[in-house]
Amino acid sequence: MHKRVSDTIIDVLKAASVALVSSGCIQVLPSVGPSYEEPKVMPTAFYIPDAGFPTENTASDLLYVPAETNEDTRVEITSSSAANWWKLFNDPILDNLISGAVTNNLSYLSSLKRLEQSNYELLGSYAAFLPAFTVGGDWTRSHFHKNVPAGGFSRNTYNTSNIGLDGNWEIDIFGGNRRNTEAKFALAEASAWGVADARINLVTEIGKQYINLRTMQERISVAHTNLALQTETYQILKSRFDSGIGDELAVNQCAYIVEQTRARIPQMMAGEEAYKNALAVLAGEIPGALHELLDPPEVSRDWIVVPQKISTMPLDMMRARPDVKIAERRLAAETASIGVAKALWFPMLFISGSVGLQTRDSVNLFDKKSFLASIGPSVSWPIFQGGAIYANVKAAEARMDQAALEYALIIEKAYAEVRNSYCAYTQEYHRYQALKAAVKAASDAVTISNDLYKNGLKDFNNVLDAQRSRLQLEEELVISRGQITLYLIDLYKALGGGLSAD
Repeated sequence: MHKRVSDTIIDVLKAASVALVSSGCIQVLPSVGPSYEEPKVMPTAFYIPDAGFPTENTASDLLYVPAETNEDTRVEITSSSAANWWKLFNDPILDNLISGAVTNNLSYLSSLKRLEQSNYELLGSYAAFLPAFTVGGDWTRSHFHKNVPAGGFSRNTYNTSNIGLDGNWEIDIFGGNRRNTEAKFALAEASAWGVADARINLVTEIGKQYINLRTMQERISVAHTNLALQTETYQILKSRFDSGIGDELAVNQCAYIVEQTRARIPQMMAGEEAYKNALAVLAGEIPGALHELLDPPEVSRDWIVVPQKISTMPLDMMRARPDVKIAERRLAAETASIGVAKALWFPMLFISGSVGLQTRDSVNLFDKKSFLASIGPSVSWPIFQGGAIYANVKAAEARMDQAALEYALIIEKAYAEVRNSYCAYTQEYHRYQALKAAVKAASDAVTISNDLYKNGLKDFNNVLDAQRSRLQLEEELVISRGQITLYLIDLYKALGGGLSAD
């Protein structure tokens, strides 16, 4: 007497439930391979060299002084201030460039797609914990000649119909799938930090190119100012010479100084164009689209930043650098991959089953007597692979060791970058102070030499030398002012600053 279809299904479900419970018990076994622990490679102390800045609470003891105010504004380098360091400059144009770039920059959008890819790969790894089902069906018409056995059937021609659901489930006894998911999860986190790294690089590059642009525009302004003064001097000398009371040598000397200054301007204007185009590309715009926005401001801004003495730096800021996080997550992934490789040393248990309908008469396919079901375990154990599994395990261990060394190297580089950028930042400030004094002295020298020349006490060479020195020093002062800001940006980048760009 045949069982009812419902009874048969219940029996199959009972067997599957037993398999499920058993697999749940089995999966609590520890996963093979090493469990990941973050290595302790961070320095225990983080000392910043004494840059010689004042320690008293004075107006000169500031991290940043806005040019448009004389307020005693103080900003310390902390995780929160580093997150959106560009806000310190209080420049709406820079703010808009950065906020727009994280929406339109193609390189940054590409990093988001890489993160999306990693997330889907992680999602796919979870499928290994679930049974896989396949629906299938076939229809076959068979014909046997008289001399060919018909398999016990009275007819030489008959049809076979089959439709069913097949299932297969790997029981993760030794944790190979768990380790694989662990590795995929770590790589997905690394991709997320890759997006953060791309954002920091983007924000940093926009900030530096913007400062370079404004510095170049100020250099052009200085050159035009000096050109106007030199041209005025030339016209006076030429007028005196035409009146018969001047010196032809002085006129010619002044003329070549004027043209020498004029010749510097086109090269700087080409540099201005290059910076504008670079900013447009970074912002995800067509070169030329932002030219009007990036034209020199009506009121020249003073980009000088005055550093504050920093004796120590919080270690957690350096730990939060995306490149450090990426290296650490890759190390975690390589550690988990050892377990994936080692799991192949052990047997793999599968639960397989099928439910379906089969008949040799299509008319009776959906009859209850056509129902069939089966379920049962199977084991696969690669007992000999010619040493391939051993080699894969050793290769995975070597990759883990390599990732550990790369992580340690990233830490060392991060530590060096912070120290280098801070030292460059503070020392450039000292240079800027010296250049300010030099520019004042050069301006005084121009005035004095002009007076002496007019009174016939000195020749015009003294005036020319003074004008050349003033132009050179004024340009160096502008460059130094921009360089201080660039070094500050480098310092914030070295500390992982720039994540709050959206």
